[in-house]
Amino acid sequence: MALPGTGEADRLLAEAALAFERGEPEEALRQAEAAARLAPRSVPALHYRAAALTDLGRLPEARSAYTAALAVGGDDPELLLGAADFLTARLAGEPEREDLEEGLTLAQRGERLARRRGAEGDDALRSELLLVQAAAHNQLGQSSEALAAADAVLAVEPEAVDAMLERGFALWELLRLDEARDQLLSLLERAPDEAWAHHTLGLVAERRGDAREAERRFARARRLAPDDFPEPVRLAEAAFDRAVEDALRELPEQVRHYLANVAIAVEPIPADDDLRGSEPPLSPGILGIFRGSPLGQKGSDPWSHFPSSIVLYQRNLERFAHDRDDLLEQIGITLLHEVGHFLGLDEEELYERGLE
Repeated sequence: MALPGTGEADRLLAEAALAFERGEPEEALRQAEAAARLAPRSVPALHYRAAALTDLGRLPEARSAYTAALAVGGDDPELLLGAADFLTARLAGEPEREDLEEGLTLAQRGERLARRRGAEGDDALRSELLLVQAAAHNQLGQSSEALAAADAVLAVEPEAVDAMLERGFALWELLRLDEARDQLLSLLERAPDEAWAHHTLGLVAERRGDAREAERRFARARRLAPDDFPEPVRLAEAAFDRAVEDALRELPEQVRHYLANVAIAVEPIPADDDLRGSEPPLSPGILGIFRGSPLGQKGSDPWSHFPSSIVLYQRNLERFAHDRDDLLEQIGITLLHEVGHFLGLDEEELYERGLE
């Protein structure tokens, strides 16, 4: 026997779905809220409300709505997909690390549930959940895991452009440059205006020393998505060096005392040896690196017989910054981050101190 009001709630949900299809999130929200008043524990009503708030850009309310929906329907794969996508998508700048980790966990749970359920249409749902995992892994710097998730999507949907893009990102981060280039060129055959593919191909070309191809790709990405790829801030070498010296002077005197025998250098982009010195390799987009053994830990480290140094990567920092003031700030943050490594702090400790 149907619960009182559920027939009307279903009608309202159908109206909400049609409103989404028409691109009318305000109307979808109105219908979803009306359905939720009739059926307060209706997972679709709660999910539609959260999705409509997201589409309207009312992100704090959407976050609360997803939390409320998950409290009722935490075993619903479609809801888990919506919540995971909300937490990991670039809706208001880069997601916070905690949001990425939570979104990844939700996507993994949803994929397991969809796999167990095995109902018709669940292969497509699983692919969407795996794609969210690939994006979250990439943003968390977990490139091998991102590659595995993207491969799983492409095994089912070989022409899934978003999965091809995440796979290309992961291969680039893993320094598998030929494979990254092939994957991104294959993607552009299907989606020639995918700005992120052009930008990443620019990074591949830059790493190979092909400056003309790199600038051509970067310029194409800027034309296609100027908000994502603004004209990078550029400083002359001398001006960049002065900015590093200024940032060094801003460090506490006690820290500067420890740095007396540490060389501070600037290079355009990371060298292969710097990146391949760990497994998996460091990201080619890193902003700086500490070469040497941490203070008081000389010994078996392969760098222990060389003078310690901190290197900042000018092109990566210039691309990372939004404007000149931000670039100057990021130079200081990166320098302080690498000083933290020199003092023996690991990445987790640096993150806890706001120096990631």
